[in-house]
Amino acid sequence: MLELLEDWKRTDYCGNLGLKDLDRNVILMGWVQSNRDHGGLIFVDLRDREGIVQVVFNPQLNKESHEKARKLKDEWIIAVKGTVKRRPLETLNQHIKTGEIEVIAKEIKLLNTSKVLPFPIENEIKVDELLRLKYRFLDLRRPLMKDNLILRHEIVSATRNYLNSNGFIEVETPYLTRSTPEGARDFLVPSRLNPGEFYALPQSPQLLKQTLMISGFDRYYQIVRCFRDEDLRADRQPEFTQIDLEMSFVNENNVMEVVEGMLKAIFKLSKGIDIGTPFPRMRYDEAMLKYGNDKPDTRFDLELSDITEIFKNSGFKVFSDPIKRGGIVKALNLKGKVPEFSRKELDDLAEFAKSFGAKGLAWIRVSGDEWQSPITKFLSEAEKEELKRTLKIEDGDIIFFAADRAYTVNLVLSNLRLQLGERFNMIDESKLSFIWVVDFPLLDFDETEKRYVAMHHPFTSPKEADLIHLDTAPEKVKARAYDIVLNGVEIGGGSIRIHRSDIQQKLFDKIGLEAEDAKKKFGFLLEALEYGAPPHGGIALGLDRLVMLLSGANSLRDVIAFPKTQKGICPLTEAPSPVDTEQLLELQIKVDLKQE
Repeated sequence: MLELLEDWKRTDYCGNLGLKDLDRNVILMGWVQSNRDHGGLIFVDLRDREGIVQVVFNPQLNKESHEKARKLKDEWIIAVKGTVKRRPLETLNQHIKTGEIEVIAKEIKLLNTSKVLPFPIENEIKVDELLRLKYRFLDLRRPLMKDNLILRHEIVSATRNYLNSNGFIEVETPYLTRSTPEGARDFLVPSRLNPGEFYALPQSPQLLKQTLMISGFDRYYQIVRCFRDEDLRADRQPEFTQIDLEMSFVNENNVMEVVEGMLKAIFKLSKGIDIGTPFPRMRYDEAMLKYGNDKPDTRFDLELSDITEIFKNSGFKVFSDPIKRGGIVKALNLKGKVPEFSRKELDDLAEFAKSFGAKGLAWIRVSGDEWQSPITKFLSEAEKEELKRTLKIEDGDIIFFAADRAYTVNLVLSNLRLQLGERFNMIDESKLSFIWVVDFPLLDFDETEKRYVAMHHPFTSPKEADLIHLDTAPEKVKARAYDIVLNGVEIGGGSIRIHRSDIQQKLFDKIGLEAEDAKKKFGFLLEALEYGAPPHGGIALGLDRLVMLLSGANSLRDVIAFPKTQKGICPLTEAPSPVDTEQLLELQIKVDLKQE
């Protein structure tokens, strides 16, 4: 029979007890992790948020409580009164915090029972993720998941403490805002009071935090929910959380210093790790040249080399033809690993390259003075000599080549670099490699739309010295933007913003946003810029990604309490779901789904 707590009040968490509590009388409450009957004594592992403690039921002390304990099953909820005692030496458990003590039970109350579980409450379980998400309330009882959410709490707490102590003011911006479709799709919310019109859930509080700077708040931050209706993968969710901040009267260095100090505080409080500052900085052009992407994993040294000049006039058309079409040729020299590669494995790598858009993957294996490859017969002696000098080719090396437009070459070889780094244990998993990537291009030419688009967003300030190129050579204009990367993962991005309305309008013109459209979408910001807008800048860091990296989780879903699947579905609540016809009528919405 289930019982009530009545005047019982919990004195301690199970996982917090230790030798310091010997001979104390305690009241504990939690879930039965396991129940073991040793032919007289009954041992119950009792679990709560802080951990597990062993509770011992002795029939000689209380026969009624012993009989109740004998019937307990996994995940039943109980309350126990007892006394903390030292465990006998032969029963010490070094695997749990409370392994030196146990609680000798005097009384027990059964508070609730549980159905048979769909999976055990243990860290190492092999169960389909959909089942875990359907029973998320059970999944979150597992110590690993619980620890991830507690780590998330500690990171948020450290963030708030640091920013509060550095003059920042936390301001909430609205969730119901105006749709400004640039980039990812908006989530739309119909307005009942304004039929036919819609709010949008914010992809970012960008415009409003800039408005707060114009309002004179000087230093703003927010732990903010953002929403993007886009295709999902392991590191994306339709709703996500940002550490969002903005500062007035600052330059790039000022923002970076604040972020470095914040991350230093986060890592110290949450993980006890002292990270060194300032972080190294790398120009965007250098990152693309050496690593093939703008979020390089700098924990290992395997770098790409641009060899376009060597093959510009080559008779080997596989290399020279892409160059004539405006493409490039790059190489990656994996030194001294040849014995570990079979021909089949090389063919598999070619297929890997094709999955990223390559037409294939050329290679050369060096054995003594011999270059083994299907392509060597097409190379001149001068080209071989130049390759040997440029790539520092030695016996035992294997070199991979890609020739195509720059985007494809960089995509293929940057991913190949990461795969080889993992395969040959070149990556120091214990290392924390922070880096700032700076000097991004302001604009990028979109081949599909045949127009320039903002590399970051259209509110990023161009470098003052490059403004002269904005009309005649936009590709030369660098942005006052900066991304922060940790172990090859971008954890945040920011910029110094445009604070002059004339430059803002000029940039809108350059990306094909006519004055009327700009006023329609961003009119309030353009007007605000004309009322004494200070120079300002900021950054947004992805909280979910940061927690994922700090916890060692493989997916964002393991660091978010109630995440969505890759199809944007919540198996627990079964959202999204149909709504009643009455609700649609009230919103004056007609749903006309045509069957295929």
